[in-house]
Amino acid sequence: MEKSEKAQYYEHDDLDVTPIREIAQEVLSEVSRVIVGYGDILQQLFIALLVNGHVLLEGVPGLGKTVMAKTFANTLGISFRRVQFTPDLLPSDITGTKIFDQNEGAFVLQKGPLFANIVLADEINRSAPKTQAALLEAMAERQITIEGETLILERPFMVIATENPVEMEGTYPLPEAQVDRFLFKLWLDYPEHDEEVEILRRQLTGESPSVDVITTAEEILAAQRLAARVYIDERILKYIRDIIIKTRNHPQVALGCGPRASLVLMKGSKARAALLGRIYVTPDDVRALTIPALNHRILLKPEAELEGLDVMSIIKNIIEEIPVPI
Repeated sequence: MEKSEKAQYYEHDDLDVTPIREIAQEVLSEVSRVIVGYGDILQQLFIALLVNGHVLLEGVPGLGKTVMAKTFANTLGISFRRVQFTPDLLPSDITGTKIFDQNEGAFVLQKGPLFANIVLADEINRSAPKTQAALLEAMAERQITIEGETLILERPFMVIATENPVEMEGTYPLPEAQVDRFLFKLWLDYPEHDEEVEILRRQLTGESPSVDVITTAEEILAAQRLAARVYIDERILKYIRDIIIKTRNHPQVALGCGPRASLVLMKGSKARAALLGRIYVTPDDVRALTIPALNHRILLKPEAELEGLDVMSIIKNIIEEIPVPI
């Protein structure tokens, strides 16, 4: 697609996304010192950070989901907390509570792990709905309520949740409203043959490589504001609209995507363009993010599953059917 006149105008404006591209390259390079492969996953994590979104990581045990989230946070120079979700985890265990301080003679707030910039919710589907509801408030409103008092969370704030798709005993299905709050659902597959050897090679010394801090919370917030200024043409907006509407009218889809999915694709595409050094969005930005943005927002009809179809194949078909704007 050729750049529109307005996009060309922006080239002479003061919009410069070079800082985003440079920070992203340095962050992803540092994380790759610890994590082998998963380049697309790491890029999508950074895109989610740029649009102030949350990410759900799904994959079999042992793929390094926890290490990935922790390493990612360490390179950003912002606070990180990990919560292991278990059936007995209470809302106050993640939000915090007020305790009586005998020295002060008053109740003081003991902050929970949600008061961090990046929160890793490990095995999120193992906790009861009441705890999920407390997490949902934090994800949706960027705030928590403790004993009637509303507290605003730190910025940036991002939840990276992990889910084990194999062992489902003792788990609670996530409410649709909560699943929809995740910007992306990313699937981690097994490493390639060469990557598996590289993982072994890196462990020969028994030492885990350390990573450097690349950026700060202030720089991340500035990058978020900058990415929001990236230009998106009216034709791209209509392209996103057509994709979303097709999910609602597809004969094998029982529940299609709502308007939030359209917003996710628009914001994510702008962030991806900035990450790649562009000040305008192309159809390739939209296509690259369609599967991670939509795969957890579509429910198939039972007959589609009986025919062996899955959500990803349906999304790929939709992408191929919708004409690309030129």
